[in-house]
Amino acid sequence: MLARQPVSAIPQQVFGHAPAVLGDALLENVNLSVWQRQLPPHIAGFAQTLMALGEPLAESLTIEPDANGEVETFALATAYRDIAGHAGFVADVAWLVRAFSSLVEARRIGLRLRILDKAMCPRFHVDHVPLRLITTYAGAGSEWLPEHAIPRHRLGDPTVAPQGIERLLAGEVALFKGERWEGNEGAGIIHRSPQAAPGERRLILTLDWLA
Repeated sequence: MLARQPVSAIPQQVFGHAPAVLGDALLENVNLSVWQRQLPPHIAGFAQTLMALGEPLAESLTIEPDANGEVETFALATAYRDIAGHAGFVADVAWLVRAFSSLVEARRIGLRLRILDKAMCPRFHVDHVPLRLITTYAGAGSEWLPEHAIPRHRLGDPTVAPQGIERLLAGEVALFKGERWEGNEGAGIIHRSPQAAPGERRLILTLDWLA
């Protein structure tokens, strides 16, 4: 674990074009780190083809890395293994699992892969988890707010219109720090599901640090 850093009065969000930026989520004054990557064409193509099928998808796994942080091969979206790019997609997810595991020295990770056709969390909120990885492979990305865009005590109040809403792009990888990260109480990143148009779908992966 990184050494403790001076705490800023205002939680910060950091961005970068290399995966190393994800490590900044461990800093005490950071509640969101975003790897601004573009998906390789074969992975983006797989995601788009999968979405175009119009079929539901909801898969969950609990992954337990070994003592060296290695992760056994796991099956994912096996019903669609014949779609071009499937192997690359699964390899990409596996890389993210290993990176996330290594970053927080996780003993257990919860993986969810879903196609959503509506906002699961339509109101701005904070997560009561330590750290969550979110990436959207196709469709609209999650929305988040910089600090002071809305008073935290007014979260969930439908009469309050937040300003400066930001949105992640498809392919970007984000680490959302929640309220259960030690020292981050009252500073979890404020976010919500995107306000998608009727019929708009998204393919989203989340990883949770369970232990």
